[in-house]
Amino acid sequence: MTPGERRSRARVSVVGGGLAGLAAAVRLAEAGLAVELIEARRQLGGRATSFYDPASGQWIDHCQHVSMGCCTNLADFCRRTQIAADFRRDRVLHFFAPDGRYHPLGGCRWLPAPLHLGPSFLRLGFLSLGERLAIARMLWRLAREAPGDDTSQPTIGQWLRAGGQSARTIERFWSVVLVSALGEDVERASLAAARKVFVDGFLSARSAYELEVPLVPLGELYGKRLEAWLAEHGVAVRLGAAVERVEGDSARVTAVVLADGARRETDAVVVAVPWRRVREVFGTEMLAVLPGLEGVERIEAAPITGVHLWFDREITPLPHAVLVGRLSQWVFNRGSRTTADQEPAPAHYYQVVISASRSCAPRDRDDVVREVVGDLAAVWPAAGAARLLRWRVVSEQAAVFSVRPGIEQHRPPQRTPIANLALAGDWTRTGWPATMEGAVRSGYLAAEVVLRSLGREEKLLFPDLPRAWLARLLLP
Repeated sequence: MTPGERRSRARVSVVGGGLAGLAAAVRLAEAGLAVELIEARRQLGGRATSFYDPASGQWIDHCQHVSMGCCTNLADFCRRTQIAADFRRDRVLHFFAPDGRYHPLGGCRWLPAPLHLGPSFLRLGFLSLGERLAIARMLWRLAREAPGDDTSQPTIGQWLRAGGQSARTIERFWSVVLVSALGEDVERASLAAARKVFVDGFLSARSAYELEVPLVPLGELYGKRLEAWLAEHGVAVRLGAAVERVEGDSARVTAVVLADGARRETDAVVVAVPWRRVREVFGTEMLAVLPGLEGVERIEAAPITGVHLWFDREITPLPHAVLVGRLSQWVFNRGSRTTADQEPAPAHYYQVVISASRSCAPRDRDDVVREVVGDLAAVWPAAGAARLLRWRVVSEQAAVFSVRPGIEQHRPPQRTPIANLALAGDWTRTGWPATMEGAVRSGYLAAEVVLRSLGREEKLLFPDLPRAWLARLLLP
């Protein structure tokens, strides 16, 4: 593509190189626009990225990111950018009870949704039969619930207790599913967000619950490979370029000014930065015409901790595991390899994910690692006999936004009062909690706003999974 060809087309600046910005840039480039993607960091991917660990000689993810079968727009994004083959699909979820017993959860191919997981669920022996039946009744009530989302609504924890759920069922079932899916504790998470998880993720379609797990480091997936795709499609990527401000007035944005003083004139802008920074890129005059941003500072953050462990032997061959009733929530098997400091045998690498990890913050990291290794040893004796070669704890205190009751009133839409300015980010109004799916949806919706400002009405959002026939009859 020649410079003359780029100048002849509408110019769009996308500020922010996380998944939301990447999704917007991809769809706008496909639409034939001249796109410039500006990212303050030295790599793309935002929170879905990796760093180099010299001791292991590996690029390791800050925290394991996974998708689900219900994440249709993320899947569409991966297909478009030719990275879909770098995910594996896990159709069985591997649960381990507090006593270490194994309980697989998978869909029955003879039953339609929402009954497809019923046989596996009824075999979860770490719950009594009475508890399983009580949970099933509460799931039915939750699916039929049509909650609003305001501060007068209960949290999902309050709603469950009011419905007669015991502390044990909340700990062993509801928290196990919801804390990892929402990144928030059930005592803080909204009823509406919890319903979204169960209805869309487990009850509506047969494949919705299945995991999609990246096979390569996130920095490779959403960094190098996406950067190559963008270059091939004419997107100018500016890394290490912080944006000072977006210029314009109440009618239109006209330019993006970088921290080094460079001014980029543009026909449209997508601002895809974290909610904590979004107001900083607008001057007082522009903020006055962006009332949707008044509430973003009330959005709270929730932490996630990743514990990276390298053992001298295999702990489990399973690709992942869900640990019930423990500090360690999910365990991901990241394979084995000889480390950079030439250990005589391969090191076996596992990552443990702890969502809503506020309890870890005041603790010594050594103490957290001891408890995590103890969790693994209680399930797999090999972990008790293994030698821990090295470890690393990575805590992101603002990993996701907190889905508190009333959160929706603080999430702005992608469309703003300024015709050629769009917002993107999983924190914008997507109908989803803080997920990669939500980020991609926001990017697609922001791209729709930009195209509309140029006189092009196009629907870019990919449809949800179609509901099974029985789910259509039973679920509102």
